[in-house]
Formats: sequence, structure tokens, C-alpha cells
Amino acid sequence: MRTELKYIELKSGFSDNGTAWIGLVSFSKSGKTVYFDGKGFQSLNGTGVSGGNYYEIESGNEYWISGVKKNMSDRHKFGGGKIFVEKRILNDYLQTIGKKELPKSGYELTEVETEKPTERINELENSQLEKSEIDESIYTKTPKELTKSELEFLIEELIEDEKNAKYNKGRRMIKKDRIELETELEKRE
Repeated sequence: MRTELKYIELKSGFSDNGTAWIGLVSFSKSGKTVYFDGKGFQSLNGTGVSGGNYYEIESGNEYWISGVKKNMSDRHKFGGGKIFVEKRILNDYLQTIGKKELPKSGYELTEVETEKPTERINELENSQLEKSEIDESIYTKTPKELTKSELEFLIEELIEDEKNAKYNKGRRMIKKDRIELETELEKRE
């Protein structure tokens, strides 16, 4: 696996003040998935809403991942907070920025998870592919027009969406749709 030193910053919910790291990331064979600290990330291709350019596959949180800047201006100029530097790459980082030691303010050494979750991430990516193979027209049908298997698929999808919804209003709307589909399924049984 190809590896590179990168700056990684959590953007979801934090603007420019999220937790940040300088660490060694590795890439999947295709180069589409980035691994760091036991997590897998994929590009948002310019569609991020929180200022991120990648999202974490399991949580959906947005992150900014970029090359390490030699002038140490990795954080946004209006951002703030400590940057955690992975211990195992300290010498490489110091060489990159042309310093003999890590500045005492604004930086802290840390350990990160080094095992790559390739199997877990591959399973998640494959399950996302299976979902996309479903005919998109099921989303425009009324509950009565759906087949039993389509109802079951949509109910499962809504249960997952309900768990992951960030806001109560969205969660209530998803729950309402789920109950409507479950009611239709019960009528048929």
C-alpha cells in the first residue's frame, strides 16, 4: 500500500476548529480509499457541505485531508486548536518542515490506530453498491405500488437512516415514512 504524510482535520460540526492530525495515511489499491487511525475515507468530489473534501465511510463525517505544508500553515487561517502529530512519523514531519523539534505550543504527539480496516470498509462499500443496484423508481412509488421485497428494502433503509439522522425533525420525518411502509406491509400479511 502506498503511504503519504497528510494533514487530516475533522470538519463536521467544527468549521475550522475540529480535531486535527499530521499522520501517515495509506491508500487502497485503486487509490480511492484513504486509511488513517482505523478509519476509511473517500473523496466527496467537491460536494462537501461542512468544508470537507473527504468523508469517513462509517460515520459520514466530513474531513479535510491534504498534503503537509512546509510553512506549518495547515490549519485554516481562521481556525484554531491543537494539531496532533503521530509519534511514528515525527522525524519525517520535522524533516518536511525543516525543524529540529516540534513546537511546544499548538502541537502534541499522539499514537493512532495503525491497523487498516480494509475488510470492514470493503464490506461497507459492497453493501452500498448492492443498494444502488435497486431500481431507483421505487423511491417515487406509493406504498401500494411497491412489491413486498421493495417494501422490506425501503423499511431497512429507513431504519438505518433514522439511526443516522442528525436532527430530530429529520428523524421524525423518516420515522413517519417508515411507519407508513410498515403499515402497508402488515396489511399484506
